[in-house]
This record gives sequence, structure tokens and C-alpha cells, in this order.
Amino acid sequence: MALQAASLVSSAFVFPKEGKSNASFKDSSLFGVSLSEHVKADFSSCALKCKREFNQGVGAVRAQTMVAATPALDRASSEGKKILRQGTCIVTGASSGFGLATAKALAETGKWHIIMACRNFLKAERAAKSAGIAKENYTIMHLDLASLDSVRQFVDTFRRSGRPLDVLVCNAAVYLPTAKEPAFTAEGFELSVGTNHLGHFLLSRLLLEDMKKSDYPSKRLIIVGSITGNTNTLAGNVPPKANLGDLRDFQGA
Repeated sequence: MALQAASLVSSAFVFPKEGKSNASFKDSSLFGVSLSEHVKADFSSCALKCKREFNQGVGAVRAQTMVAATPALDRASSEGKKILRQGTCIVTGASSGFGLATAKALAETGKWHIIMACRNFLKAERAAKSAGIAKENYTIMHLDLASLDSVRQFVDTFRRSGRPLDVLVCNAAVYLPTAKEPAFTAEGFELSVGTNHLGHFLLSRLLLEDMKKSDYPSKRLIIVGSITGNTNTLAGNVPPKANLGDLRDFQGA
């Protein structure tokens, strides 16, 4: 009986030749019951279950692939934006000398918008025009480094412009090698110390957080050196020599 059943079961299937995808059934019976109908039902149920599991598996693989690929695409898109965005560079003392040359060189690349931070607005405007800097590549903002209030006002004005900060070039300085008497800032600091050092320190300190938010690949803070701090030069020996003291009046700035 077992052999007969096995024979019937095996004869109930007709397996396809290579290259075919469907199986068929022969009509067989066992104990008066149509075997092919039961086999067909069971086989169909199994086939549907396998198909659902396969589709779910493929869907899971596709979902995982998309999840894995999306961050890479987002990063590539983000990198593309970084390259396309014009950088913003603040240059103090950009109305003459090294500052103007820096502003001109960067603006001519077309990759930078220059914030010309200067005391004399009209002088800066004339300098930019004479240097041939395209109007769309620069903005002039008032900054007097000899006044800490002016430094704070400049930072406020810059932030209200809505521009990101990518590079800060601290270039402006006073150079008074022939002065016979010392001059002082609005807060009472010796003029060269207040302008060349303390003003730039406060400016950099206030703008540091803005620069940290930059997504530009070349963000940096640049401090331009000066011979006025070198005692081996005439400028460094202008009497009385600058003395920082204990900086007690600079606390909380």
C-alpha cells in the first residue's frame, strides 16, 4: 500500500524540462479520492507563500539598499552645494595696501564675496572702484578697531546681512613710527595696542561661533603680522613703548 501511494504521488507530478517554469499534474486517485486536486491545492498554497516571502525579501533588500545609498547621495549633494556656494571673507583694513590687494585677488576669482571692513566708507568705495573689483563681489561695512563699541556694531551689522562667515582676515593696523606722543583709543588703550591687537581680538572672539557654523571647506582665521610689535625696528621703539598692563579694563569685553 505504501509503495502504491508513493507510486501514485510520484506519478501525479509532471516536472518540466530545463528552461520551463511551471509544473503540471496528472489526474490520479487514491482510495477514491482525487489526489491531483489535493496536491494542486497544497502546492498552490506553498507556491503563494514562497512568492510572498520572496517578494518581501526582495523588498527588504531594496529598502536596505536605498537606506544605505541615501546618505551617500545626500553627502554628494551637500558637497556639491559647498563647491557651488560663493564664500564670504571679511578683510579688515581693505581700503589700501595688503588688505586691498587681498580683497582684489579673492574677488577676481569669482569664488568669494568680500566684506571690506574699513573706517572710511568713501575711501574704501573709491579704492574698490580704482582696483576694478566688481560691485557684486564686495560689500563695505564700517569698522573702527580703535573702538570696541564699533567692533560690536560691525558684528551686529554683519549678522543682519544674513551672510555666512567662512574666512576672517585680521589685517588692519595703525603704524605711527614718528609719533612723539602716544595716542589712545576711546576706551583709553594705547592706539596701536587697541587697534592692532585688542580690537582684532574682540572681533575674532565675537565672530568665532559664526565661523564654526560655516560649511565651507576652506574656512579659516588669518592674523596678519606687523613690524610694530618688533622691538628691533623703528616702529617697535616709539616711546613710550606699549604696555598691556593687567588688562583689567578689558574684562567682560
